[in-house]
Amino acid sequence: MWLRGVLVAALAALAAWGVHAAVPAIPLLTIAVVLGIVVAQVPAARPLLAGALAPGLSVAAKPFMQLGIVLLGLKLSLVDIAALGWVTIATTVTIVLVTFAGTFGLGRWFGLPGHQPLLIATGFSICGASAIGAMSGVVKAKDEETATPIALVTLCGTVAIAVLPLLWHPLGLSTLQFGHWVGAGVHDVGQVVATAQIAGSAALAVALVVKLTRVLMLAPVVAVASIALRRRVPTIEADAAGPAGPATSGSAPTVGSPSDAAPAADGQATPGHIGSRARPEPAARGTRTKRPPIVPLFVAGFIVAMLVRTLVPLPDVVLEAADLVQTVLLAMALFALGAAVNLGTLLRTGGRALAVGLLAWALIAALAFGAVQLS
Repeated sequence: MWLRGVLVAALAALAAWGVHAAVPAIPLLTIAVVLGIVVAQVPAARPLLAGALAPGLSVAAKPFMQLGIVLLGLKLSLVDIAALGWVTIATTVTIVLVTFAGTFGLGRWFGLPGHQPLLIATGFSICGASAIGAMSGVVKAKDEETATPIALVTLCGTVAIAVLPLLWHPLGLSTLQFGHWVGAGVHDVGQVVATAQIAGSAALAVALVVKLTRVLMLAPVVAVASIALRRRVPTIEADAAGPAGPATSGSAPTVGSPSDAAPAADGQATPGHIGSRARPEPAARGTRTKRPPIVPLFVAGFIVAMLVRTLVPLPDVVLEAADLVQTVLLAMALFALGAAVNLGTLLRTGGRALAVGLLAWALIAALAFGAVQLS
């Protein structure tokens, strides 16, 4: 029964809205993630989260997240992005690609298990926890693989809200340059708003357009990951006459299933994960392994929504309603993802992941500052 878990996620989103209304400086989506993490640490709540509420939280974390990302496309107008100029657009895209590649490489070098390098790279380079949720749905990441990247991107984005304004004047940035720096270097859209609004509406406007240019990269990055995964998971036609005979289980393990998602003893990724050092193990004869779509449906929806926003003069009431629904869906999804975080485990085993997160945070902040100087 998934309704109970969805209702709890909805109540959590409402509570996050209440806290945000009382303290507007704290982004609503950040509150939702933190609330999920806090609830997950309550011993009495853990059996419920893993039991009766699990089906509904899974619905909130995946389908609701994907629908929220589709609606996020309505925030993007290609006209607004084009107004930035080719230098700003080129440097923003470069920041995303270099941060993604650098963070992914750091995750591999530090030996993070499973999909964690890919998820951390996606979150830090594009749009925080929302991007992690989108990528995890494509690569079928397990909850424990998603929990650490969610916690890291929330932590580092929250630190950015406090640290970047302190560096604004010492670095000699103008108001518009500060907005550019924030939009290019802070992870989540809500965190960008919380950081840039300190410098005024002009800085906030620049920050949002630059940030949404980074969000635009979500579609191609997730699509490329889906294609890469598709190539690594071959479809094998049933062959009952083969020497091995039909598989005993009747189905091959899928990427992200318990049989292939557990980290190896040395901390390296196991076969079946994008970016792992070993190639995926072949499926058993007589089975068919389901391959992911070339372009996930929600990514196609995101692109369509963006094109609608660009080409169709939508009334403000429609955009405001879509923004409200999108915020509610993402708040519910991020609460559900946060509820999968076990801080005890993270503190015991997450030292390497924390190092990767902090290095990735420093990398994107430095790249963003360089881009501001070039613009």
